[in-house]
This record gives sequence, C-alpha cells and structure tokens, in this order.
Amino acid sequence: MTKTIIAAVALAAVRTAIAAAPERGVPAGCDPSVMSDGYWQVWNAAEQAKIDAAIEKNRKADAKISVAAPDGADVKVEQLDSDFRFGAHIFNFNQLGKKQYNDAYKASYGPGGIFNQATVAFYWKEYEPVPGRLRAGGGYEDTEHFWNSMTRDEAMDHPFWRRPAPAPVIDYLRSRGVTIHGHILVWGSAKPDWIYDWYCPENEKRFFDTLGIPRNDGSVTAKTRNWVGAYSIAWRNAWVKAYADKGFSEEKIAAAAPVFVERMRQLFRKRVFDVAGAFGEVVDSWDVVNESSHDWTVYRKSNTALPVWKSRYGLMPGDYPLNALLDAKEAFPEKTRLAINDYNICKDFLAQVRDLDAEGAKIDIVGCQMHLFNTNDCMRLAKGETNIGWVGTPKTISDRLDMMSQTGRPLHVSEITITSPGADERCRMIQAILTRNIYRAWFSHRATMGITWWNTVDGGAVKGEPLVSGLFTADLRKKPAYHALDELINREWKTRTSVKAAGGRVAFRGFRGRYRLSWKDSSGADRSVLAEVK
Repeated sequence: MTKTIIAAVALAAVRTAIAAAPERGVPAGCDPSVMSDGYWQVWNAAEQAKIDAAIEKNRKADAKISVAAPDGADVKVEQLDSDFRFGAHIFNFNQLGKKQYNDAYKASYGPGGIFNQATVAFYWKEYEPVPGRLRAGGGYEDTEHFWNSMTRDEAMDHPFWRRPAPAPVIDYLRSRGVTIHGHILVWGSAKPDWIYDWYCPENEKRFFDTLGIPRNDGSVTAKTRNWVGAYSIAWRNAWVKAYADKGFSEEKIAAAAPVFVERMRQLFRKRVFDVAGAFGEVVDSWDVVNESSHDWTVYRKSNTALPVWKSRYGLMPGDYPLNALLDAKEAFPEKTRLAINDYNICKDFLAQVRDLDAEGAKIDIVGCQMHLFNTNDCMRLAKGETNIGWVGTPKTISDRLDMMSQTGRPLHVSEITITSPGADERCRMIQAILTRNIYRAWFSHRATMGITWWNTVDGGAVKGEPLVSGLFTADLRKKPAYHALDELINREWKTRTSVKAAGGRVAFRGFRGRYRLSWKDSSGADRSVLAEVK
C-alpha cells in the first residue's frame, strides 16, 4: 500500500509539472497537446523556471540614467533595440519571385521585424565566378526583375540562387540599422573550380592525372544540379581516395606541383584582401573560416608548416584555418569582429580554437551551428526523445555551451534550422514550440551573443535541404514559429515600463540594449534622451 501511495504521489507530481510547463513553453495560439507528455517532462516547469532565472541574471542589468526631469515626473522607458543579435541570413534578397514576397521578406529585418542582424552571402565561388570578376555590386542577374521572371524551381537551379551580390543587400540593411555579418571568406566547399583549372600548370596537371584527379573538361556531369557542383565533388572525392596511399605525403604533393601549391596559397590570401578592400568598413563581423575542425583533427596543430593539407575538401593550402585568420587580422579594420564557424560542436572544435588562439589568430566570436534538417528529428523531439543533436534537453544545451565558452569568446549560434515535421498546422505548431524552448535556452546562457536562423522561407533553401524549415510559408505568410520569435524578441525580451524621476535620475532593471526615455518637463514640453543599458 505504501509503495502504491508513493507511486501515486510521484505520478501526480509529474502530471502537475507537465501541466505547468506549457505556461512558459508554448507560444500564444499554439496547442501544447501537439507535444507528448514525454516532451513536457523534459521541458518541465522546473526547467522553465531555471531558464527564466538565467535570462533574468544573464540578459538584464540594473540601470541608473540621468534625466532632466522634475522629481516625481513619470518617465517612460522604451527599449528600441537589444544588444543580443537576433539574426537570419538574407540570401534570398529579391529572389522570391514576386515583389510582395520580396517586400515581406525584407521587412523582417530591422524596425517592425524580428531580426536586428543579417548574414550576407560572400561565397567565393559565386562572388568571383571567374578570376578577377568580383560580383560586388551585381548586374542584371541580381535584379528583382530577373528573378521575378522565373519559377521557384527555375530559380533554385540558377548558380546565383541564394548568392545575391552583396553591395545592394548591405545598402538595404544599413538603411534599416541592421548589424551585418559576412559569411564566408574561406571554406573548402566554396573554393572556386577555376583555382585548379587556371592556376595549375599543364605539366603538374599531368602528374595529377596519374592520381585520378579529374579535369574540369565537361566529362563530370550531374543529372540534377548540386550547389557544390558535380565537378567540385568529384575533384575532392578523387583527392580523398589518393590520400589512402600512406606514402603520398604533403611534401611529395608540393614537390610534384610546386607552382600550383604556391599559387593556391597566394589566391587564398588575395581572396581575403579583395573582400576586405571592398567591404571592410561596412560589414561588422565575419565568418573567416568555416567548418575546418575536421581537417584540423588530422594534424591536431594549426601551425604545421606543411605546404598543403590533406583536406576532406580535396587539396587545401597548408595551415589554411590559421592563415585565413591571420590574413583577416591584417586585412580588416581592428574594429571588425572575426569569427570561426563550425557544426562540429565538440571538444575537438574547442581544442582547435584554443590552438589557433595560441598561434596569434584574432578570434572575437565562435560560431556554433545547429541544423535539424531531418524532419523526423523534430518529430522525435516532440515525442520526448532527447538524443538528438545538441538540443535534446535544456541540460544538453547548457553543457555544450558551457564547453564552448571555455574558449573565452562570445558564442554565436550561427546557423540554425528547426524544421517543421510537415506542412499542416499541427506540424507548424510543433516547430513553433520547439523554436520557443530552444531559443529560450540559448538566450539564457551567459556566453551567447546571438542566434541566426538559416533559411527563413519554406522552399528558399538549396536542393536537398528541407522545404518546410522556414519561418514563412513559400508564399510568405508568417508561420507560428515566426510569431513565436516575434513574441519573444519584440515583447518578452524588450523592456517597456514607467518609472519616477528622483534627483535627476531614474533607476530600473531591463534587458541590455538601446533605450529612449521620455517625459514632460516643468513647462509641459516633451523631452527625451537616448541611453544604453549594458
């Protein structure tokens, strides 16, 4: 009998916790029952309270601000912007097929929207499609008229899909007061094919022919276009196969192809300086090197002095992550914040960042990706499963961010995908609930400085990525996940209050960011002052 009573009490406690959890874990307009009891056991009331307490501690500050207001006057306190970066990439700029779609998309950045930061595309392959042709300002293929003339499927097959010329995008973002983040300077998957085509001498290509390294002569084709490119994939796969010969060292590669190896290093350095020269003064921060930790683990050292690295991307310049960061440190203004970005959020990435730091690299931000591309993963989360990525539980999120915070750098949750398990309303509510809870956990952590949603429009990604991972439907209607973020960013996480002036000052506790304080002076005239809460 005693065991039965204890079990009943325990079950009642669980049910109480589950019933209380949706009070903080469910966006307005969503039905908590779309998630299983198992999910609410994970994201229970006690966990929600911990997250609330961490947000209060880590994201707010006590403010005392001077105001020329009479004692006892009511001072309206209105937060204008957050110092936390709520971002999204803006790769679909003017590419969505209709002006009304493009306008709705662009309106989500800046005042009235939900994003105060935007990630702008600087992929080398599309930024410089042939040597010396830099698509900084763009041409007809970057106009709204051009993209409005084709269907979405046709657009997705175009080489410049999700790769708009950056200057018009940056001009728009600056007009809206949006912080600008550039992505990416050096990444093996975005390396142009012409580096090998144009800059490897014929005699050295003949040597590479014997290894099975393909030439870009049209012999490698694909039935459907992959954004990386069929030739690029074949080239790097052939290199990975060649690496299986243990006697084929980095030094032997350099000895057989000295001109190509030297030119490759020169071109990578020139790439960084070209972009810095054009946009160094107008872009606030950069992902300098992307997804390099797996290559680093081959050597477990950033400064190897090797001429080349045997990379998963094919052949890359030796020490390319370190050299990219050192080149960026030299090329960009000191005020520019430089980042390393990766999806491999584990001890290897932490070790790489520490090693790069020891070698003098300038790393101001560490980018931590999190993509739930698989719709089944999101449904599994809804069913209460927890071993999914690094977001299965509040503790998993906290532990992973604690680990990466050992870099001593602010953490940017830099590319995130939270997919709807399907296109119906129930699945969209699942996406919204997952979004609210995961965002709250990220936002609460002391080390995070920003979160960037990756593909905001359903069907706006590249082929092979989920079609329902956006915050907007394909026809640019706001989904429940959009409203969930709007509720957090523009209401719950913005301070609006009224306080009394005393002794020429006001005091309040609020979210860190930029504020306007307003009052009436002794003559009844409206007065205001701008202030920062840090």
